[in-house]
Amino acid sequence: MKRHPIILSAYCHNLFSYCLHRNSSRARFTFVRFSSSSSFGLPGTRYFPDYSPKKPSIKDSELVHHISTVIKQRRCEPFRRILKPFESKFRMDHLIWVLMDIKNDYGLVLNLFDWSCIRRDPSVEARCILIQIAVAAKDLKMAQKLFHEFWTKPNIDSHVSVSQFLEKLIYTYKDWGSDPYVFDIFFQALIENGRIHDARKLFDKMLNYGVVLSLDSCNLFLSRLSKDIDGPKMSLKVFSEFSEVGIEWNTVSYNILIHTLCQARNVREAHGLLLQMELRGCIPDAISYSTVINGYCNQGELQSVLKVVENMQHKGLKPNAFTFNSIILLLCETGKLADAEKVLREMISQGIFPDNAVYTTLIDGFGKIGNVTSVFRMYDEMRSRNIIPDFITYTALICSLCQNGKVGEADKLFHEMLNLGLKPDEFTYTTLIDGYCKAGEIKTAFSLHNEMIQMGLIPNVVTYTALVDGLCKKGEIDTANELLHEMCEKGLVLNIYTWNALLNGLCKSGNLMQAVKLMKDMEVAGIRPDAFTYTTLMDAYCKTGEMAMAHQLLHEMLQRGVKPTVVTFNVLMNGFCMAGMIEDGQKLLNWMLEKNIMPNSTTYNSLIKQHCIRNDMRAATEIYRGMSHQGVGPDENTYNILIRGHCKARNMKEAWFLHKEMDEKGCDLTVETYNALIKGFIKRKKHIEARELFEEMRKKELSIDKETYSTFADMNYDEGNIDLTLVLCDEAVENCFVNNTKSGRT
Repeated sequence: MKRHPIILSAYCHNLFSYCLHRNSSRARFTFVRFSSSSSFGLPGTRYFPDYSPKKPSIKDSELVHHISTVIKQRRCEPFRRILKPFESKFRMDHLIWVLMDIKNDYGLVLNLFDWSCIRRDPSVEARCILIQIAVAAKDLKMAQKLFHEFWTKPNIDSHVSVSQFLEKLIYTYKDWGSDPYVFDIFFQALIENGRIHDARKLFDKMLNYGVVLSLDSCNLFLSRLSKDIDGPKMSLKVFSEFSEVGIEWNTVSYNILIHTLCQARNVREAHGLLLQMELRGCIPDAISYSTVINGYCNQGELQSVLKVVENMQHKGLKPNAFTFNSIILLLCETGKLADAEKVLREMISQGIFPDNAVYTTLIDGFGKIGNVTSVFRMYDEMRSRNIIPDFITYTALICSLCQNGKVGEADKLFHEMLNLGLKPDEFTYTTLIDGYCKAGEIKTAFSLHNEMIQMGLIPNVVTYTALVDGLCKKGEIDTANELLHEMCEKGLVLNIYTWNALLNGLCKSGNLMQAVKLMKDMEVAGIRPDAFTYTTLMDAYCKTGEMAMAHQLLHEMLQRGVKPTVVTFNVLMNGFCMAGMIEDGQKLLNWMLEKNIMPNSTTYNSLIKQHCIRNDMRAATEIYRGMSHQGVGPDENTYNILIRGHCKARNMKEAWFLHKEMDEKGCDLTVETYNALIKGFIKRKKHIEARELFEEMRKKELSIDKETYSTFADMNYDEGNIDLTLVLCDEAVENCFVNNTKSGRT
């Protein structure tokens, strides 16, 4: 199901936050510190300046002294009350002067700052001073809040640039806090507000003062770079440049860079970086390997995935939930459902329990290959583990049932989904509408279409294409055309599938001339016919016996670079054989083999059937052997055609051998083949074999004709088995007369 690459969304979403905060409590203060007198070993290292604010006048000094004394002596009283007498005279300069007097009393500092902010916005200098005091007091939340307020509130000094703010922060650093982490918080605030360029300038500026920012901050910077268009290029550049100035990258750092490269589909480069980690003194963890595995999974490189998993296990690392999820998703997408389930079992055996997304992926995968039994086995297992299915799970179940013709069961699940309060989306409705259209229940499909609109959901081109296809298959071409006009009026652009649905409808209803015209209209509308378009039209020509036109279409396809499918060749092959042009059919097969176009069993069956009709079993057997020589296995139809051919030619030994071979492979005989075998054996007086086949038919409740019943009733009567004779007579009356009467036949 196309939407269920969400199976790894949690992994992608949480990787950065997990990496950055995994060791945050321990690593917060592990950055390199340098005092004002220290040197980073680089020429031109600067010292932090001494703070020298504007000096107060005698009058201002007296006011500052009064305010400081009042707030110290009456600290338990509300500041609005005790500072009421000073409001008219209080300026921002007074705030800084008072802060100088009370900076060691953090509670008073916050109360005074809050009081001053009620009256007017603080100056950049005052804000930087409070940030310095907050960091020194280890109140990092307050420092972060002051930084973020400055960049997010439009009324606060919006004209001040980042460089001007930084200069004030440097200016106030030495005398108001001297904790280098203040620059980390500023750096992180810039990153979180999207100011990546300014953050890089800050990093470089701090190097001039001998300060290298913390590893956590650098990891945050690295992770944010990954979201930009030039993420991989810039991340690699920063990774190299920061290393040169003293940043010792850790496993988290490498994981971020590996993830960035994988996101950009540079998985080989990411894998190379993973292999280099240990050489650079950094040990990869489960996340390192899982990220590369996920990258290879997204590119469908299963062999590379298996190699990385093997290396991971060799290092003693256990795959985590994300590793298993990635592999299961890839195996499901490539149709390797048995292997996907093995991975699921391995996952559970290691104590890692799958979630809703994993089971939904498996349900969707089994549905696509038509294995409905496994679909519901997965669903039952999911429920037994108390994993609640969501609307995506239900949609996968509904899709699986519809694709396998079980639209009634799909409808039950749809209503179960509604009763649980889950809201279906456009995809869910479209899936069910398509299911009803394929089942020929057009009225129900349109009813769902109307219900969908009432729910506020907008039908898309896929929804309308399903309806057009359903109408065409019912022969309602005019109604389908009306629907196409409605689509155009709604601004929906018809796609190739819509045109093909209408073309198929015209061909099925015998409007071949209109179908040809429609194909020309497609090209005028800018839609290039595909293999399905040509094959549909070719099939119509074949069924009307116009083989020259069908053959011409094949040449046109090849000239225009449209690659025919094996279905295209099978249509043409069947056309040749139905028209009695068996030699042309043989030439087509030889041409396919020369061009390395692999035929399938259907291709060969057309030729075998025609030779059987001509009673040329030698030629039919040669085709059958040639089929095996090319590695194409016979299907049920192959066996049934050959057995009937041999029966007709009275080669009962060959027919019986093929029947036994068929039985060993689990293939079933058709009613016609059973009848042919039975009649052939009776003519050859092989009553034991005939009776065995007759009993098989009875056991399977197959439709036996009157002539066969009559033959075995007479046979049992002659043998004196009156009871069985009467039973067979009753069955013949029930199956050949009563049932035929009920169905309107005589």
